Amino acid sequence: MGIIIRQSVKGTAVSYVGIAIGFFTTFFVLTNFLTAEEIGLTRVLVDAATVFAGLAQLGTTSSAIRYYPYFKEGEKDHGFFFWTLVVPFIGFLIYGILFWLLKEPISGFFAENSPLFVDYYNFIFPVGFFLLYMSVFEVNSNLLLRIVVPKFIREVVVRLLSLAAYLLYAFDLISLDGFIIAFSSVYGIATILNIVYIFSLKKISLKPDFKFLKKSLVKDYLLYTLFLIAAALGGVIAPSINSFFISAKMGLNFAGIFAIAGYMASMIEMPYRSLGTISGPHISQAIKDQDFTRINALCKSISLHQLLGGFFIFLAIWINIDLIFELLPNGEIYAAGKWVVFILGLSRLLNSVFNVSEIVLRYSKFYYVSLILTVILTTSAIILNNSLIPVWGMNGAAIASLLSYLIFYFLLLSLVRWKIKTSIFSWKQAQVVLLVLLLFLCDRLWTSFLTPLFLKLPLKVVYAQVIDAVVKSSILLGSGVLLTYLWRISEDANTLIKNILNRFRLRK
Repeated sequence: MGIIIRQSVKGTAVSYVGIAIGFFTTFFVLTNFLTAEEIGLTRVLVDAATVFAGLAQLGTTSSAIRYYPYFKEGEKDHGFFFWTLVVPFIGFLIYGILFWLLKEPISGFFAENSPLFVDYYNFIFPVGFFLLYMSVFEVNSNLLLRIVVPKFIREVVVRLLSLAAYLLYAFDLISLDGFIIAFSSVYGIATILNIVYIFSLKKISLKPDFKFLKKSLVKDYLLYTLFLIAAALGGVIAPSINSFFISAKMGLNFAGIFAIAGYMASMIEMPYRSLGTISGPHISQAIKDQDFTRINALCKSISLHQLLGGFFIFLAIWINIDLIFELLPNGEIYAAGKWVVFILGLSRLLNSVFNVSEIVLRYSKFYYVSLILTVILTTSAIILNNSLIPVWGMNGAAIASLLSYLIFYFLLLSLVRWKIKTSIFSWKQAQVVLLVLLLFLCDRLWTSFLTPLFLKLPLKVVYAQVIDAVVKSSILLGSGVLLTYLWRISEDANTLIKNILNRFRLRK
């Protein structure tokens, strides 16, 4: 786990720099200068482009990780990276034509409640192209065990450039048309930076070695890719179904509120974005080597650390949720998404803890079964969104997402345990759950008995609320870290805490 933890920690640090920028952008720029409808427009546009890019990949991001160990021989890769560029371009042409032909029926779905999205439908193509090759070059860096710079580009550079586009529009320096152009160009610049970085490593070859392509390998790759293409039809759609249905049934303004709530909940997945990314190649190699002891160890460790990290983030957000909306510009509008944050937060926590099993299944010989699971996930998400949004609005969409993933992961974990003899569960996770319940209980007691005392301080109410939040968060989260250390829930976490304490002592 050494290199995985190191790269994960660095990647997570970059992610939280991005979060800081995203926090400022979301809570001091977007909600202040853009309407909920305009926020919804950018969210749905990116979601639609993400679906387009996910389909156009033709499974490249997964197949690259799966087959790279077969191409790599010492310092040679037999022109493997050439194919990671060509295959997605073919996919872009195929799905570009398909999305163009489907423009009218798709526009009709959104026309009544979200006409603004229809006006900017064509921007799906350039943004989708940029997102497609951002992902391709990121996975190539991942194969070389270099995730920090691509993550910096996605999490920091994209957010800074997006912030610049928002500010230009906020101060009326560009029109809405100009803003959408600038917003789309951000992803183009990020793609170029990824290209420059991957070539600067001087470890890839774009010269294909046709002699290396054995018939059995090509046949296996084509079968796997055809499976991924079919699976992508559901897999890339499911995460965006909420915003599509909310936009179509309720309007872009509600999609904007949902997007702000979703942004808060997405912070819970930040550790997984690094740990999951760097773990993929290691799991793939262990499966190729039939090293099931290592696979089990990796799965348990990744799942435990996701539960631990995700829980602390979830707690920090939820115990301060009312204050967050109080301080948020136009917070009374976005407070309608309070319970969306909680429900989506549970979904994000579920995903970050259990998703490693999906990685194992994807790279195993039973990969084709995940197609059935993906179809179940997407179908249940569509049915539940269609049923629950008319009843509970945005909360219904969040519940639909949570229930869909509960069904998906129950089936997935059962299958992986049965067929691959791999489990993510350990007694350490029970300790984390106990810690979770204990701290949430402490939060309820604090809110009931101590918060009223802080509110009686001779200060403005908002200042008293901030002091209460800072003191409560520091004590509860600090206690959580202390108990994690004393209960020895994670040796890696204990080592990290010891290193931090040692550095602090040396500086003093």
